[in-house]
Amino acid sequence: MHFNDFTGKAVLITGGTRGIGLACGLAFARHGARAILTHRWGSADEDALRARFAAIGAPAPMIVEADVSRDEDTAALLERVKAEHDHVDVFISNVAVVQRGEGTLELKRRSLYKSLEYSSWPFVGYLHAIHRAFARYPRYAVAMSSDGPDAHYPAYGYVAVAKAVLETFVRYMATHLFADGCKVQALRSRQVMTESYKDMFGPEQVELGRRFAEFACTPEEIADTTLALCSGMFDAMSGQVVTLDRGAAFVDNIATLGPRLLQPETEAT
Repeated sequence: MHFNDFTGKAVLITGGTRGIGLACGLAFARHGARAILTHRWGSADEDALRARFAAIGAPAPMIVEADVSRDEDTAALLERVKAEHDHVDVFISNVAVVQRGEGTLELKRRSLYKSLEYSSWPFVGYLHAIHRAFARYPRYAVAMSSDGPDAHYPAYGYVAVAKAVLETFVRYMATHLFADGCKVQALRSRQVMTESYKDMFGPEQVELGRRFAEFACTPEEIADTTLALCSGMFDAMSGQVVTLDRGAAFVDNIATLGPRLLQPETEAT
């Protein structure tokens, strides 16, 4: 595939210091982009991150601690970006901080609101803030989803609701920003064994996923797909929810997976 030359262009990635976000930052940087990576809670080793970019001969990233739920953090972040760039070319909304669903009797309104605040609204909020700062929208905006609302896993309830809202916003913004030249997509990556996934779903689910590893995509594959989404290859599909997997949706049912789940692990693998 032919990816765009992003030399000198600003690519803003929320939650960009690990997992899928970091893989996207490195992928765009290999093609010349200046990656702007946000994180929160002082969780990033900035020296180690810069070393990762230097090792591939890429421009040094801008690394900013910014909580996506705080408008003042977003405004301060974009002021820093404005000091070095005249606009943001690509925006990737990757932050997904949600509450665990611990059963129907434990569902709480506050947990729902927090999940939406961190994992749904920032896609719209950042697009608003980018337009305020630069009087224009990015050329491309990509929202990272997972399985949307179409699947069920233990503890997935708030994730499913947050992703359903996120994907609705993607379709809405794609429709209304078409005239502004902003191409908007959602990318479903299904289950990717990042640290965030392990933290969210726990060791039992991780072990189960390991038995079906051939259906999982890597963060690097997701990053390359995001590059393709931002290189004109999917412009005619703006506003769509694109799913990346290796046929998992085709086999994700009891009839196909059930016999394998019942086998001893030595036979299944």
